[in-house]
Amino acid sequence: MFDRAHAGGGSGLVAGAARLFRRGLDFVLPPVCSQCRIPVAEPHSLCAGCWADLRLIERPYCERLGIPFGYDLGPGALSAEAIADPPPFDKARAAVLYEGMAAELVHRLKYQDRTELGRLIGRLTARAGTDLFPRAGLIVPVPLHPSRLLTRKFNQSQLIAAELGRQCGLPVDPLALARIKATDRQVGLNPRERAENVAGAFRVPPAAKARVAGMHILLVDDVLTTGATVKAATRALKRGGAAGVDVITFARVAAAGTLHI
Repeated sequence: MFDRAHAGGGSGLVAGAARLFRRGLDFVLPPVCSQCRIPVAEPHSLCAGCWADLRLIERPYCERLGIPFGYDLGPGALSAEAIADPPPFDKARAAVLYEGMAAELVHRLKYQDRTELGRLIGRLTARAGTDLFPRAGLIVPVPLHPSRLLTRKFNQSQLIAAELGRQCGLPVDPLALARIKATDRQVGLNPRERAENVAGAFRVPPAAKARVAGMHILLVDDVLTTGATVKAATRALKRGGAAGVDVITFARVAAAGTLHI
């Protein structure tokens, strides 16, 4: 993980004052586990018990899709899915499997307005991006359609992307990609229906094309299932001039058939 650039001069004094304030606040209101609320050492973190309930995705996994393998198939090994249906993006990575604790965290963020979980989920997501950060020039969250944003009040992918940017030092541009089609929710749809649902749903706005052109984009979403959404978003970014696109998500389903979200 990259270190953030250190600010100098007056901004350094402000940062120092902010650190002192946070320490004082921690003394009065000690940080608690983001899930079970028992005391922990740092804010926006999990206790040891909740951490143990996460199924972290570690190597070996498919070099293209990030699907975990049961055993090591050697450097650069690809999954059957990546070979049979190569995605438009270059690589996809996820921090954890979408089950148990991870599913609870995503649900609470999206549907219970626990927006502070964006910090925790973003920090965990950053663990999966060590091979993606060096070539990325811009972080772009998967956008919501304005009508969906109006009802939800926030974009969970943008919250995750903001923390990811803080962790790796890359700029975040939430306006580089727009959702121009009000799609149905993907829950309950099969892979073909999901792909049809998001076909033509995204575009790079004219005002953003200069920022996207020639860039290697790191596209951020909360969960990867069939990949229909990030594939559609990737195609739009490439039509808008992006040189390449990698995908990073907090969680992914173990197999495309596990479509319970």
